[in-house]
Amino acid sequence: MIKRALISVSDKSGLTDFAKILADKGVEILSTGGTAKLLRKNGIEAREVSDYTGFPEMMDGRVKTLHPKIHGGLLALRNNKEHMKAAKENGVGMIDLIVVNLYPFEAAIKKEGVTETEAIENIDIGGPSMLRSAAKNFQSVTVITDPADYKMVGAEIKKTGDTTPETRRRLAEKVFATTARYDSLIAGYLSGGEVNGFMVQKVQELRYGENPHQKAAFYGDIPGHQEASLVNAEQLQGKELSYNNIMDADGALSLVREFSEPTVAFIKHANPCGIASAKSIEEAFRKAYETDSKSAFGGIIALNRPVTKKIAKEITDKFFEVVLAPGYENGVLKIFEAKKNLRVLKLPEIKPEPSARTYRKVSGGVLIQDLDTARITEKDLKTVTKRKPTKEELRDLLFAWHVVKHVKSNAIVLAKNGATVGIGAGQMSRVDAVELSIKKALNREEGSVLASDAYFPFPDSIEEAAKHKITAIIQPGGSIKDGDVIKAADEAGIAMVFTGKRAFLH
Repeated sequence: MIKRALISVSDKSGLTDFAKILADKGVEILSTGGTAKLLRKNGIEAREVSDYTGFPEMMDGRVKTLHPKIHGGLLALRNNKEHMKAAKENGVGMIDLIVVNLYPFEAAIKKEGVTETEAIENIDIGGPSMLRSAAKNFQSVTVITDPADYKMVGAEIKKTGDTTPETRRRLAEKVFATTARYDSLIAGYLSGGEVNGFMVQKVQELRYGENPHQKAAFYGDIPGHQEASLVNAEQLQGKELSYNNIMDADGALSLVREFSEPTVAFIKHANPCGIASAKSIEEAFRKAYETDSKSAFGGIIALNRPVTKKIAKEITDKFFEVVLAPGYENGVLKIFEAKKNLRVLKLPEIKPEPSARTYRKVSGGVLIQDLDTARITEKDLKTVTKRKPTKEELRDLLFAWHVVKHVKSNAIVLAKNGATVGIGAGQMSRVDAVELSIKKALNREEGSVLASDAYFPFPDSIEEAAKHKITAIIQPGGSIKDGDVIKAADEAGIAMVFTGKRAFLH
């Protein structure tokens, strides 16, 4: 039976109704500071912790619950005679339930202009200590850290005066997840984001994973991702996002994030099938779709500008799974109602990705690397052929390079006039990727430029490009056959530039 409870919370929502249930059952309530004042204001008797322990709060409230009479009452094993004897000899009463949530550290560090001193003052010490003590002894102690659990726990106490062992165990699990997340936030703040390990928090359950027989869920970073992301996207209509939707939508977002000009990307099965930048978002949409309209069917669309009514009508005339953008013109959502299953996501303003890390699970471990945020500009390029690229070719070469970074290796991208015309993805040999990109171009490859995510091991790819009148090539360079490759380009009159950086994506 619950005879004594300790309540000390920062988030006071829903607390008084729950405390009244305890008071009606004759439970003695211990409390601190503002929580005690709130309870008394609502006619609920609460004894100050300092009165109970016989030790005053001190050091601006830093020391108040860190006391043997508190932790002894939480940790004592009720069926251990030695524990109970020690408790009796030292005047330690049992505490059967605690309600504690933590200082709002996460909210504090998100405030504009917060100082380190202010952030540190919002690091809770007594709260996590009590939570962990109570959760360790969940066989006897009920511990609540989430106001969402008041209703369920309150119903059990109303019925029997106690909680079930199953409930106490579930609540203890939540405590350790909460304190782990809290500590990760603090570690991340103090280290400037350089945490040894990483923490995530469940955003939603998914119906299944890549295939229906696989279980899946969607988790968000801790600390939370502040830039535009699938985690902080607002879904405005449509079915629940699937595992594959999220994967492809993230790839589409990463791609349009590369460009400051109005840009549209179509993604299908983790690979781009059409990307374009133009003076208007409507022109970019048209040019991106025309790259490979067959593959775009049933795909994901990302835009780095708001969706217009004209684009919305084109989307509803065809079948797509997801559209994501930083906004939607008035009337667009009304148009989308014709496609009720279309998932429509609104993102914060899409800006270049800041430096970050990527994580990939492998058997027995995790691979961690810096995100590939390298930007290549004209000054980074080294012309290695006799012919230099024209101004127009340079523009398309840089466009193609920032697209090829997002195509699965081995990757080749053909581009012309700020749009892709052919993409060769995921091939085991580079010349196969070249041939696939040309095949996908559907006889539009003449006069285009070519981007390769890694060097050419042989001149065969250059020879294939020359057959189809591709005029310029951008690639990292660094092959032992660079001399042969450059010679082949010179013989064909192709301009070639080296970036000095590779852009693999596995």
